[in-house]
Amino acid sequence: MRIGLGYDSHLFESGKPLVLGGVVIPECDGLKAHSDGDVLIHAVIDALLGAAALGDIGSHFPDTDDRWKGADSGELLRSVVYELRGAGYSIENIDVTVICERPKLRPFADLIRSSLAKLMSIGIGRISVKGKTNEGMDAVGAGKGIAVHAVALLR
Repeated sequence: MRIGLGYDSHLFESGKPLVLGGVVIPECDGLKAHSDGDVLIHAVIDALLGAAALGDIGSHFPDTDDRWKGADSGELLRSVVYELRGAGYSIENIDVTVICERPKLRPFADLIRSSLAKLMSIGIGRISVKGKTNEGMDAVGAGKGIAVHAVALLR
């Protein structure tokens, strides 16, 4: 068994859609990023890569490479899962905590779980997605962005 921890954060940017876990969240600004800004998937990718000691998202999809500009983070996740399976790993479970003042995550949690399950070809029961606020502390707590922690367990 191997465990990995992932983290990512992005500031909001108006005029872009907000995508979390492959799900477009309506009526909320998107996130400033080189790719589509799916902060949740970015944290999951880092957790998976960390568990397998295969580097991090930046080493696989550097933001200095125009190939990844505006990239669909779901496709990046699929390619990482493919690489992990090729290296002999299977995903046991994923646990994600999204930290933001807005949007409220609860109405979207099961959609996000379903999206992640499909992207990783694992059962939805192996994925947990929780939302927390930062109680007004720092930029995330001031509603200026979103941070995500993710843990992955591989066999």
